[in-house]
Amino acid sequence: MPQNRTVIRGGTVIDVEAGTALPATDVLVEGEHIVAVGPGIDAPGAEIIDATHHIVLPGFVDVHRHAWQSALRATAIDVDLQTYLERVLGQYGPRFTAEHVGTATLAGALECLDAGVTTLMDFSHALHSPAHTDAVVDALADSGIRAVFGYGFPMYGARDLDDVRRVRTTRLADDDTRVTIALAPVGPSFTPIDVVREDWALADELGLRLTFHVSSGPVATRPVTALREHGLLRAGSLYIHGSSLNDGELELIASSGGYAGSTPAAEAQLTGGTPVIGRLRKAGVVTGLGVDAVTSVAGDMFSTMRAALVGSQIADKEPLTAIDVLRMATLDGATALGLGHRTGSITPGKQADLVLLRTDDLNLLAADHDAVGAVVASAHAGNVDTVLVAGHVVKAGGRLARTDLDAVTSAVREVAAAVRG
Repeated sequence: MPQNRTVIRGGTVIDVEAGTALPATDVLVEGEHIVAVGPGIDAPGAEIIDATHHIVLPGFVDVHRHAWQSALRATAIDVDLQTYLERVLGQYGPRFTAEHVGTATLAGALECLDAGVTTLMDFSHALHSPAHTDAVVDALADSGIRAVFGYGFPMYGARDLDDVRRVRTTRLADDDTRVTIALAPVGPSFTPIDVVREDWALADELGLRLTFHVSSGPVATRPVTALREHGLLRAGSLYIHGSSLNDGELELIASSGGYAGSTPAAEAQLTGGTPVIGRLRKAGVVTGLGVDAVTSVAGDMFSTMRAALVGSQIADKEPLTAIDVLRMATLDGATALGLGHRTGSITPGKQADLVLLRTDDLNLLAADHDAVGAVVASAHAGNVDTVLVAGHVVKAGGRLARTDLDAVTSAVREVAAAVRG
């Protein structure tokens, strides 16, 4: 059966691999995949998406977000990290029923798509029962987003290792589907090494990549070294934050084949630490970007990119450039999630995860001077006109394609009211 064909016609296409913007360029999509990029592509019978006066870029990749917190927006703005943990994870989190966490996760994933985030690592750590877990997996699948479900353990609660096995074997056994799974344990910075060893053994048993928060303490002041000393360093592990780690720890992440995820807006808001992205890059660690917690920061990648850019200009002798930041928000993030072969750039053979930004909006007029710079420094979520995930249009004409948005928004309001108590 012939696949559906779509030509995205005449946009300014950003090639994040080469760091260039290609004016008046077409992208041909067949089924789920990009098959050609270039001017004047001849594709008789294909559906046409007119990208004149649009920037076409790969969908953003958010390597670290707690999607269930969409129902707790702005509950931890003027607080420090400890207060955030006590309030959001200790007080509000246990109040979420399975239905609550599913509703909030769906809303969080749709918020991502609406802002051009096509791939999400959902570090889900409000999983208080197998029903909670199933609700999150169902929500991610229903949303239409490309997702890695990070099976997380509640910081204030029990670890259900058997439920991880159940989900891996019965729900998310296939690593080539749109929703896949990783293990998101608490990790060596915050739990004793015997617990870490058990969690890492589970990941090895099930063939799961690992992602976890790292800092200097309170349990291990050198958590990456602790992993090495106990034979627990794993290539492909994704280390989140790390602003308090010394350079030796960052170099050990790089030499072990690990990756990093930085959430510069949330890190500045909650920890007050010095921006870490420049040190990570100097150590040779491929680093993606994440929003982290909409309890404390905005939920779009444009705000996150600007936080990364400004933070680097303050902290680094050789600050990040706009293309550095955009690559972190797309291809580097995909690579950090083990998905660089599938998404993160507009490359023939990859799946068609694409975003179109309107350049006839007032804030993007004359963006042709520097399309990459305009995306990073000037654009916002309101400019996102069209979004495709694996070739499927999930947003068009500035509106998500779902017909049940009113029901979703009403449900989230009900969840927010219920968990406030």
